[in-house]
Amino acid sequence: MLKVSIIIPCRNEKSYIAKCIDSILSQDYPHEYLDVIICDGCSDDGTLTILEEYCQQYRNVCVLVNQHKTTPHALNIGLKKSQADVKIILGAHSEIHSDYVNNCIACFDLSPEIGCVGGVLNNVYEGKTSAAIGLAMSSPFGVGNSHFRTGAKNGYVDTVAFGAYRKEVFESIGYFDENLIRNQDDEFNFRLLKSGRTIYLSNTIRANYYVRSSYRKLVKQYYQYGYWKVFVNKKHRVITSMRQLIPFVFVLFLFSLPLFVYFKIPEIFGAILLFYGALGIYSAKKVASSFLNIPSIVFTFFILHFSYGLGYLEGVFNFLLLGRNPKKSSTISSR
Repeated sequence: MLKVSIIIPCRNEKSYIAKCIDSILSQDYPHEYLDVIICDGCSDDGTLTILEEYCQQYRNVCVLVNQHKTTPHALNIGLKKSQADVKIILGAHSEIHSDYVNNCIACFDLSPEIGCVGGVLNNVYEGKTSAAIGLAMSSPFGVGNSHFRTGAKNGYVDTVAFGAYRKEVFESIGYFDENLIRNQDDEFNFRLLKSGRTIYLSNTIRANYYVRSSYRKLVKQYYQYGYWKVFVNKKHRVITSMRQLIPFVFVLFLFSLPLFVYFKIPEIFGAILLFYGALGIYSAKKVASSFLNIPSIVFTFFILHFSYGLGYLEGVFNFLLLGRNPKKSSTISSR
């Protein structure tokens, strides 16, 4: 029987962390082979009180302090503490199904070349805004071929959320890049693939994810995704995935309006924008629970694309053209 550790980065998650831990303690995997490591980033909202109660009640739950208060530092602290055969990273806003760990282990048996396995996120909505965000992020029009969100593929992929990793992966390629406030999991999975290993996604591995209900936070989150993606590209000197370029091109197109006006062809600009809107409405209709949801989903599509593309544009300007390091404000995660 393989020993499994589940590592959870956490900061100010008093409303969610108990549900997350309870879902782990409800696994049908033998508990003597399963431990939980929560890496807390100096929470000050009462989260630590909740965590202390779990530590006192359960021997396989422990809490480590993450003074840096960032996700990659938290992950590395937990991963280095764990001596398990399989290490799973998990978000504090999530709950895993009772067979999650067992199904992860079963997928590793498919091939010795599989270094990471993951599954599909089931969005949990806590309001109208949350529902619009979650539905937009479950659509290929919103997030491209992010199969762990859309559930459109069962097989080998380029990345997953909440991945389970063989311990040999970390021994071979190292840990998460602590310079990356965002995209640290995508960058790590890119290195994993470069090492000759594979990533497998199975729809039998499922987790519920509580979608945040703030457009303001969504803008910051996707802006950071785009901004840090360029930093990853520069680090590896390669475009790690083609889907990242689409929001960037979209933003360049929007900023090109003066050129269309100058050349007296604004109708072409308008036609392309109408085509984008039509695709958005069609895609929103496919995921919406009612016609009333369509406008908010289309609006969320625009936020996802524009925020990511604008962050990417700034990343190109700073990292590639000016050769700058990340700006200080961007080293603070919006989570």
